[in-house]
Amino acid sequence: MNKHLKPIMFVGTCSDAGKSVINTAFCRIFKQDGYRPAPFKAQNMSLNSYSTPEGGEMGRAQVVQAEACGIAPHTDMNPVLLKPTNDKSSQVILNGRPVGNMSARDYFGMQNRKEKLFEEAVAAFHRLESRYSPIVLEGAGSISELNLRERDITNMRMAKQVGAATFLVADIDRGGVFGSVYGTIALLKPEERALIKGIIINKFRGDASLFDEGRKIIEDLTGVPVVGVIPWFRDIKIEEEDSVALDMKHNAFRDGKINVAIILLKRMSNFTDFDVLDMDPRFNAYYTNNIDEIEKADIILIPGSKNTLSDLQSLRANGIADAIIRARKNGKKIIGICGGYQMMGARIEDPDAIEGNLPAVPGLGLLPQCTVIEPEKVTCQSSFTFLPSTGRTDDVWKNGAQNALHGHCRGYEIHMGRTTRLGDAPESPVCILDDGRTDGYYVDNMCWGSYMHGILDNPEVLDNLAEGFDKGSKDAQPCTSAPFDYAAFKEEQYDKLAALVRKHVDMDYVYRQLLFAIDN
Repeated sequence: MNKHLKPIMFVGTCSDAGKSVINTAFCRIFKQDGYRPAPFKAQNMSLNSYSTPEGGEMGRAQVVQAEACGIAPHTDMNPVLLKPTNDKSSQVILNGRPVGNMSARDYFGMQNRKEKLFEEAVAAFHRLESRYSPIVLEGAGSISELNLRERDITNMRMAKQVGAATFLVADIDRGGVFGSVYGTIALLKPEERALIKGIIINKFRGDASLFDEGRKIIEDLTGVPVVGVIPWFRDIKIEEEDSVALDMKHNAFRDGKINVAIILLKRMSNFTDFDVLDMDPRFNAYYTNNIDEIEKADIILIPGSKNTLSDLQSLRANGIADAIIRARKNGKKIIGICGGYQMMGARIEDPDAIEGNLPAVPGLGLLPQCTVIEPEKVTCQSSFTFLPSTGRTDDVWKNGAQNALHGHCRGYEIHMGRTTRLGDAPESPVCILDDGRTDGYYVDNMCWGSYMHGILDNPEVLDNLAEGFDKGSKDAQPCTSAPFDYAAFKEEQYDKLAALVRKHVDMDYVYRQLLFAIDN
């Protein structure tokens, strides 16, 4: 079998058309078929990011796709990442490292800078291409935003640069699929139009044969074949990076479950930290900024934020901070991750105005610590041992007794800030890292915080989260089942997704497009 394939690219008629998920499916399909694929997205805008093994930062969507490929994520898969800090500016991450904050006007308005970023993206692509085949590229938003065409480094310019066989993804569930597909293709330049090898209709509800006439109409209008109609599904769980996905996660309180309220922050980052709660049947997780819904929950989780001081100030202004403090007094479990961990301390300071114009904001006062925002960004993967409450005393910690340690875990850090204990507060870490560092602060089993993203993905930590709700709680089901293996669950989902896409896409046609440039 020929192991070298032409690059393939999935672009969209709009945002949230399902490009990332389809890209993930093809990553797994190529792996199953004996190839060595790798994902690539030149520029991503997201607050969900990940720290790679080499200590760089990249968007989570390409991490998911790398998992589907069965390879380690690398910043070459997402060389430019934009992380919005407010409504007008973003932190720019280049090849895994922050290079500064820029307003949208500055970022898009300086052609020299965009050319430099495009050159960096192309170089990253070629580094990947030297090690993997095929490269599975993903576009961003709509490919027919005419006002952005000359500044594009992600969509058709990249497809043309690398000669990718390009497939247009359209979301039929939104309505107007004929206009969106026809208009998208009609607005392309002729040389761009020639790259479009097929159309994939996504999120179709019902019997796909009812769309046979629709397929023919689209093909007649565009001259491009419809190579697949993929059904709308809810039974396959694939991590989504777009905040649009949160619209589906405002579940109400449910009896018989451990109800988890995740505080909905304006600049919330890495909400994928909590995806595991949607998969584990013990929990019912929902995102909310409603005080009643927060106070009814068994557990309150405070997520990370790209603008921690501003989000903390908002929590104080709208009464949510007081609700969290009351919940702690009423015996609810409160846990913070990254920015949420910083918020749980006595105060957060930003003396260099890195996040904005707030020099300091009082914290929730749940942990005896203070955080100072600093310019240096910590990005690293970590292996650690998690410390539960069971049998835990200060003497046990000081003596380093191993029977207080609970399992070996993995996570990653992405934060700007140094957190220190106040006064004579005892050392009480949540994690002991393999390199000897400690992380987080543990008050008791009902109140702790950590910088560690992905901490809940570890079965030991997830079981600890559920601890205490198996007795004396009429609202939570018994927590006596075997540990939930999230890694195995994700592998199963990638295979299910690949099987679904194979069934509904003309894979023979796709492969012919990828082999054409080599065999002829």
